[in-house]
Amino acid sequence: MQNYKQFFKGKKITVMGLGILGRGVGYTKFLAECGADLIVTDLKTKEQLAISIKALEKFSSPKQGLGPIKFILGEHRLEDFKGRDMIIKAAGVPFDSIYIKEAKKNNIPIEMDVSLFAKLARDVKIVGVTGTRGKSMTTTLIYEILSKNIKDQKVYIGGNLRGVATLPLLKKVKDGDILICELDSWQLQGFGDSKISPNISVFTSFMPDHMNYYKNSMEKYFDDKANIFKYQKKDDVLIIRPGMKSFIKKSNVKGKLIVINPNDVIAWKFNVLGAHHRENLACAVEVAKQFDIPISKIKKTVADFKDLEGRMQLLRVYKGIKIYNDNNATTPEATIAGLEALSDQPKALPMASHRQGLWQKNIILICGGADKNLPLENLVKVVNKNCKFISLIPGGGTDRLLSNKNLKVKSYKGTDFKDIIITAINNAKRGDIVILSPSFASFGMFNNEYERNDLFMKIVKNLK
Repeated sequence: MQNYKQFFKGKKITVMGLGILGRGVGYTKFLAECGADLIVTDLKTKEQLAISIKALEKFSSPKQGLGPIKFILGEHRLEDFKGRDMIIKAAGVPFDSIYIKEAKKNNIPIEMDVSLFAKLARDVKIVGVTGTRGKSMTTTLIYEILSKNIKDQKVYIGGNLRGVATLPLLKKVKDGDILICELDSWQLQGFGDSKISPNISVFTSFMPDHMNYYKNSMEKYFDDKANIFKYQKKDDVLIIRPGMKSFIKKSNVKGKLIVINPNDVIAWKFNVLGAHHRENLACAVEVAKQFDIPISKIKKTVADFKDLEGRMQLLRVYKGIKIYNDNNATTPEATIAGLEALSDQPKALPMASHRQGLWQKNIILICGGADKNLPLENLVKVVNKNCKFISLIPGGGTDRLLSNKNLKVKSYKGTDFKDIIITAINNAKRGDIVILSPSFASFGMFNNEYERNDLFMKIVKNLK
């Protein structure tokens, strides 16, 4: 680990996918600082990547000891995947990429950010979290509990969190330190290629997602996810929520398998809504137990934990209307979980309504976007039951939702995000709830889900 600079110095590395979310910039800058000879190639244009390129401009004419960067933008070229020492690919590179096939044909190693860190930092204990739903919440809870209660080792966070590149942590970590990392199916491709798994793994949930990428194959999707435990050793640990027992058998696990019991934390003070988040909490608590943290200290940290941005986050109470940001709910199942969590909350009904046992729908849903080819029937049922109005973001997923003959709720499809939000609020009254819970991907109106999140928060914050 101490020789990471020597490891990268002078190596010819092609970075496939710079992106604009920060991770690609983070590890590209790190590699240049180590003296690597870099080609950065991305299908996005120079104009689209202007912010990322500016952050790396000092490496275009590098000082002594810094590696040069050559940018190939708006295209990929086969020649950049020949005669190289390593390819570092971004998440979401297609299975059948001709460029990755070209590199493999030329016996060039294919690496990814987190798995490459794991290979080079062998004596850092890695806690990995995956799942179709719940991985960000679980990762953050684990980090909060461990970082506040472990004194002998440093605790770091990385993986798929926004703007966080993991490879540069090689500059900071020491033997015995701990890394908590959120791992999506794409990051776990790197673990599979390297035939490694985290020391402690958490698998929260598995349900359809990214079917446009996996070509409707749940098997391929699970195969990538399963890399989180596939290469564990006998002293390693896999922690799962109860719903995962039908997907993961004890006979498939080389280490210790722990199935959490959400009832163990049912009475704990926890500020985040939803039974699914109680299960995520139970997973985090089980990880903390592996580090011998006393329950009393875990409970105190959990009680102080605030909601997480973009995940059932109570953003503001505006004129008696609660506004929630559940931006990261990008599947129908995630939106269903959020709506069911809110429907369990007490409603501000007149006393006569309580006496008569009337059910009053008080949720206004903001959803919609690009289609992921996921089933919508259950979402339609839950929306019909709990929502009195839906304000829709345009996209292929929205069109498919609106074409569902079973959808009974009044709706509005806008073309301007502020207008969509204001329309939702205008259809709410005191005691109602407005929630952004998209159900679909962000592409179309937005470059990515983070852009949607930031704009939603800005618009709501500025409401007069």
